[in-house]
Amino acid sequence: MKYLVTGAAGFIGNFVSERLCDAGYEVIGLDNLNDYYDPKLKHARLKRLDKFSNFTFVKLDLADRDGMAQLFNEQKFDRVIHLAAQAGVRYSIENPMAYIDSNLVGMATVLEGCRHNKVQHLVYASSSSVYGMNEKMPFSTEDAVDHPVSLYAATKKSNELMAHSYSHLYDLPTTGLRFFTVYGPWGRPDMAPFLFTDAIINDREIKVFNHGKMKRDFTYIDDIVEGIIRIQDVVPQRNADNPNTSPASSKAPYKVFNIGNNEPIALMTFIEAIEKAAGKVAAKNFMPMQAGDVPATFADIDSLKEEVGFKPDTHIEYGMQQFVEWFKSYYS
Repeated sequence: MKYLVTGAAGFIGNFVSERLCDAGYEVIGLDNLNDYYDPKLKHARLKRLDKFSNFTFVKLDLADRDGMAQLFNEQKFDRVIHLAAQAGVRYSIENPMAYIDSNLVGMATVLEGCRHNKVQHLVYASSSSVYGMNEKMPFSTEDAVDHPVSLYAATKKSNELMAHSYSHLYDLPTTGLRFFTVYGPWGRPDMAPFLFTDAIINDREIKVFNHGKMKRDFTYIDDIVEGIIRIQDVVPQRNADNPNTSPASSKAPYKVFNIGNNEPIALMTFIEAIEKAAGKVAAKNFMPMQAGDVPATFADIDSLKEEVGFKPDTHIEYGMQQFVEWFKSYYS
């Protein structure tokens, strides 16, 4: 089969491309290599894929309607794993239009490409951010998600709605994956694991928001990739008997799953794991909650376990040890 992986120079997309190439599939990796964070890291990730003759990189912006249509028409992909997006909750507060172009227009060009070229299955990245002001724990795909607290979250919820409409109208099988705080080697520089590790190793203080009273369902990159690879083989089917009462499924060939560690970690415990791996104690600056943040995330993954028999289980101390070792090696 031939795959399109969008965001192939990004954190998750790079590892997914590697897994698919290693399995012998033909992979076209797309990325616009923007400067939201250091493009050198994105180029370094792409270098990891040089060893595969079955990987081809295409530099293209999702919002380029003609370019995207031409790519789909020429390549005739069997499956699409759409991971490219403008990421970041806090960045969306100051730069909203970047999210409209990448996350809404970009999703539309992918959906149109899949529709017109009979793609067998579209798997796309959603986010735990869609749960917004929900207070019921753990976060379940059975619950309504109508109160996002950032534009980033609103665009991810919109992606799910857009996917459902295409599944219903055009019989396009779509699966959305709500990722929960992904971390690991080659991770994004705007995420807490990177920011904290960088500061601790270089003897700078770290900003601890909400005075440390936060919990996150940190999920290791290998677990995220395993979930994606398994779920892309489970193609949703139209089901006229579906009662259509769940936001996570439909009479249309449409599904949504959480992928999280199912074990929220207190922020201070997370910081201690970095300190242990780095061999240093952090200087901490305790601060109020940031706009757009939520105090806790916690993934209900029962439907994922039922569908593909998989549960993320990487312990935070092991995961952060791997990340810190990569960080020291990469920036040595």
